[in-house]
Amino acid sequence: MIRLPVADPGTPALTSPTAYLTWVARAQKRTLVVAVCFGIVWLVSQALFPAVMGKAIDQGIIGKDPRALLMWCLILLGLVVVSALSGMLRHKYAVYNWMQGAFRSAQLIGHKAADTGESLTRAVPTGDVVATVSSDAMRIGGLYDVFARFVGSVVSYLVVALILLSTSAPLGLVVLIGVPVLVGCLAFVVRPLQARQLAQREEAGKLIGLGADTVAGLRVLRGIGGEFTFLRRYAVQSQSVRQVGNRVAGYQATLDAAQILLPGIFVLIVVWLGARFAVEGQITAGQLVAFYGYTAFLVIPLRTATEMVDRSTRAHIGAGKLIKILAVTPDQDEPNTPRPLPERPGRLVDPTSGAGFEPGRFTVVVSARPEESAALADRLGRFGADETDARLNGTRVADASLALLRRRIVVSEADPRLFTGPLREELDPHGQHDDAAILAALSVASGEDVLEALPGGLDNEVEERGRAFSGGQRQRLALTRALLSEADVLVLVEPTSAVDAHTEARIASRITTARAGRTTVVMSASPLVLDQADEVVYLENGHVAGVGTHRRLMSELPDYRRTVTRGEDS
Repeated sequence: MIRLPVADPGTPALTSPTAYLTWVARAQKRTLVVAVCFGIVWLVSQALFPAVMGKAIDQGIIGKDPRALLMWCLILLGLVVVSALSGMLRHKYAVYNWMQGAFRSAQLIGHKAADTGESLTRAVPTGDVVATVSSDAMRIGGLYDVFARFVGSVVSYLVVALILLSTSAPLGLVVLIGVPVLVGCLAFVVRPLQARQLAQREEAGKLIGLGADTVAGLRVLRGIGGEFTFLRRYAVQSQSVRQVGNRVAGYQATLDAAQILLPGIFVLIVVWLGARFAVEGQITAGQLVAFYGYTAFLVIPLRTATEMVDRSTRAHIGAGKLIKILAVTPDQDEPNTPRPLPERPGRLVDPTSGAGFEPGRFTVVVSARPEESAALADRLGRFGADETDARLNGTRVADASLALLRRRIVVSEADPRLFTGPLREELDPHGQHDDAAILAALSVASGEDVLEALPGGLDNEVEERGRAFSGGQRQRLALTRALLSEADVLVLVEPTSAVDAHTEARIASRITTARAGRTTVVMSASPLVLDQADEVVYLENGHVAGVGTHRRLMSELPDYRRTVTRGEDS
């Protein structure tokens, strides 16, 4: 039994689509070889059916030899049994290969998304990422499904050609040359089909991306009445996908028709030649029947070859899209020689802005432009594409290993993500806390009401992106998760922006108590949070313009006062 997904998908070759597809084949070579072996036995046994039938006719019926007739009938029965068993096992391993190729490709994208974070969606549209997982990965896997049949078709074609050449050289040459010519004719259809399939894939990716963006911002769109505008955009893009699909359908229909028409013409030619040779006495009646059986059988290798071309085309397009995603580099790489961070709590500084944060204190950062304080949070936690020179007790955070840094300095962003799974695992992903600790952290985040509304409590299943929760509920659950990290330095970006004033005041008061003795930095301009701060850092144009208590800055800095009161005092 093969378990999917695999524990480690491996390190793929990304130089070209062909290199990637070859790497996938090598990664599952054992099951691929087994499938190929069964595929060869399956089709070669079928290829021998006409030869055995011809012998039965010539020796048993025309020759009036009952024992020969019985012998060839038993041989034919044996071939049928072998064909049935090998066909069943070939199909089993073909499905294994299909699912392994698809799951391995999907896993690689999942790992890349986890490693790169926001840098992936900046480089590749979200719709392309979704389409690659949902569609392209399956198309890549489909190549290994047909591969065993294709190899079996090639071997059986050679077996049939040798039998025909030994029986009648002219007919053998017709078959040996005719089948490759027919397959080559299909290239005139496959090449334009490939180009149109690529265009369809591009348009479908745009449609999926537009749908994902619309769903993600549906509440906001409804609030401003903009859902109809996005609905019209989606309709326009849907029509574009339909039009491209129609162009693909024309060539696909031509390819499907050619798979019937060309083999049919080929069968007529071979049967006509065989009938003439039989009338002339060059071949026997049994050999004529065998020749007809061969022409009927050769339709299978021909169709399999065209299917292989079609699957290969789709797989190459999908692999090209997948390589584009896997080639994205994360914003932050591991340093060549990581340096350890100081064990004892130290001062955290950001030379870019001039901000400094004393250990064990509750500090609030205020800026008239929230993107400036958010950028500061990214530098402190070593997030984003920009280089950071932030230091913890004199050691650059950029020189520390990411794993160690993520344990020591935790940044909770303004729009935190919730994933599918039990609420307990969502709040405590590493399972390091008991229920009492989780409930205590939930109480600090004032999330008791969220838990009370869930019939399953901590075992309740969280829907994708936490869409069953309100914005304020998601914010409080994310704050609970951040508190349970028990990080030496906790950086919170607008942690109370979606809750009411009473809840905000309660959370601010409880955080100062829960985080006593540890460094906490909050990006917020809320007076209710600022009242709890040990120290306030005020930014102007990305640089420190004032440091002190909230009350002192309110009395000494008019710009700070206007930022906090949102200009209401003027």
